Parts: sequence; structure tokens; C-alpha cells
Amino acid sequence: MKKRGKSFWNPIRVAICVVLLFVAVGVALWAYLQGKNVAVLDPQGVVAAHEKSLMIFTLLLSLVVVVPVFTMLFTIAWRYREGNPKKVKYTPDVDGSRWMETLWWGVPIVIIGILCVVTWVSTHQLDPYRALDSKVKPFRVQVVALQWKWLFIYPDYHVASLNQLKIPAKTPVNFEITADGPMSAFWVPNLGTQTYAMTGMSAQLSLMADHAGTYRGSNSNISGTGYADMTFDVQALPTRQAFYEWAKSIANDQCREHLAWDEYEQLAKPSIVNHAVYYHLHDDKLYTDVVNKYMMTGMDMNRMNMSHSDDHGGDDDVDGGSQCGVG
Repeated sequence: MKKRGKSFWNPIRVAICVVLLFVAVGVALWAYLQGKNVAVLDPQGVVAAHEKSLMIFTLLLSLVVVVPVFTMLFTIAWRYREGNPKKVKYTPDVDGSRWMETLWWGVPIVIIGILCVVTWVSTHQLDPYRALDSKVKPFRVQVVALQWKWLFIYPDYHVASLNQLKIPAKTPVNFEITADGPMSAFWVPNLGTQTYAMTGMSAQLSLMADHAGTYRGSNSNISGTGYADMTFDVQALPTRQAFYEWAKSIANDQCREHLAWDEYEQLAKPSIVNHAVYYHLHDDKLYTDVVNKYMMTGMDMNRMNMSHSDDHGGDDDVDGGSQCGVG
């Protein structure tokens, strides 16, 4: 009788091949991403850096389960296949093995326990409402998600911008975020956490850019026809003084468009704007009124309009736009 040769695919070799396959896929993925602009893997702020570390830790911890499970899957499938010429020992009493039960119950319990601790600590460390540890005085920006554009208000500097966010680098930025339209999500992947913007609600978020540069922001929540165009640039200026100089140039330029409640109501109508627009802010309460707009159900909104007319009746005296044309 002709003897069969020794099979190359014994369980140990199968396991080694599966591990090598995972390593090869990881190396290929790492090589492919070199030179690619993957924002979440290129943190430019302390929050984004912490989130990247947390993501990598979670991935590696998950591989502790994924690699053995898939190794066992392929090994058992090959070893106990119907056409296996080798007689495999049938061991029906393996379900009573203390070692095996300890292994496949103990490892997941330990991993879940580690994830619970890490999640608990990280959730508190990355709480969007928590102020960032810094000796620098925080910077305030109010964000309104419109349909389908972003309005950024700098109440301390009496200016606003559309589809472009300017912040000083190395300075904690405290965002107040709301919406005047469908629910949207404010997200700058290079800087960190996304936060939902909803009508009648004001969310908070603290971020900081470690370096000057331009980063891409977007709406990460599908909100209708113009969703894909609802993007903005984040320009982190080198110093706070640089931002102050920019804000001063806008505030003192009477040729810029003015922004008060009447102009805001026109701006809030659904439209797509693919460029940045700067405004001379004439209503420091604008953000609060946008939030209250959806909290005053049953009230006559004309009262709000009349209130704004009374508060800002002198704007026409300041507005020199009619002499400047388009700013």
C-alpha cells in the first residue's frame, strides 16, 4: 500500500501562516497610508492625539482576541474537514476541560475589564465640557450650523465668518455649538472630538491646535441636499495677536457685510456657499437669540424682531456698505 506523504498543513503551521497573514496585512496597510492625508491619524491637537492613542490601544487589544479566534477558525476547519486523509482524534469530552473553559471565558473577561477601565478614564478626560489644562486664557467661538453652511461668531471681537474658522494656535478654544436647521455634527478630525449641533440646544466643546496651519472641518452628520458642501477651513494662526490683528481689520472695515438679526435671517435660509465671507458683527446677542428661537414656541417671533430693531436701530448710521459695494 502506498504511503501518503506528511502534510505540510499541520495546525501549528496553519497558525503561523494566519499570524503572518495578519502581520502582512498590517504592514501593507501601514505602507499604503504613508503619505496619505488621514486626518484622524495626523493629530494636530492634544485632544486628537489622545484619541489616536486610545484608538491604537483599542485596536491592539482587540487583536488579542481576533488573531487567536481566526487562527482557531482556519485550523479547526482544516483539521476536521471531511476529506482529511489523517485520522483526527475525536475528543467529545473537551467541553469539560477546565483549562479550555478558563481560556475562552477568562481572556474576554480580562479584555472587557481593561476596556471598561480605559473607557471610564478616557470618557472623563475627553469630556467635551471639560476645560483643557493650559495656562493660556481660553478663546471663545460660537458656532451655528446652518442649512448648509457654518457660521462662526467671535463675540469678544465683534466679527463673524462664514465657512472659515480662525483660531490662535496653542490656545484652548471653548466652542458653543448650536444649529438653525437639521441636526449637524461639528468635526475637525485633526483637532479632535465631533459634537452634534441641534436646534434649541447649546453644546460645548474644548479643542486646541498645537501648531499653526490649515485644517479641514466638516459636517459628519448627513443633513440633506447640501450636506457634501457643508465644509469649512480651520486656520490656526501663529499667535493670539495675529488673530487680534485679523479681527481688528474686519471690525474696522466698514465695507464688510454687517451681521445683525435681519441679515442673519436672510443668511439662515437654505443655500450652499463655497467660499468664506467675513462679517462685522452688530449683534453680540445673536447666538443666544438663535438658541432661543427654538425655545420660544407659541411666542410671537415679531417681538424678537422688534427687540432687535430697537437694540440695533443705529446700524444704518455705521453701515458704509452702500459706498463700498461687495466686500
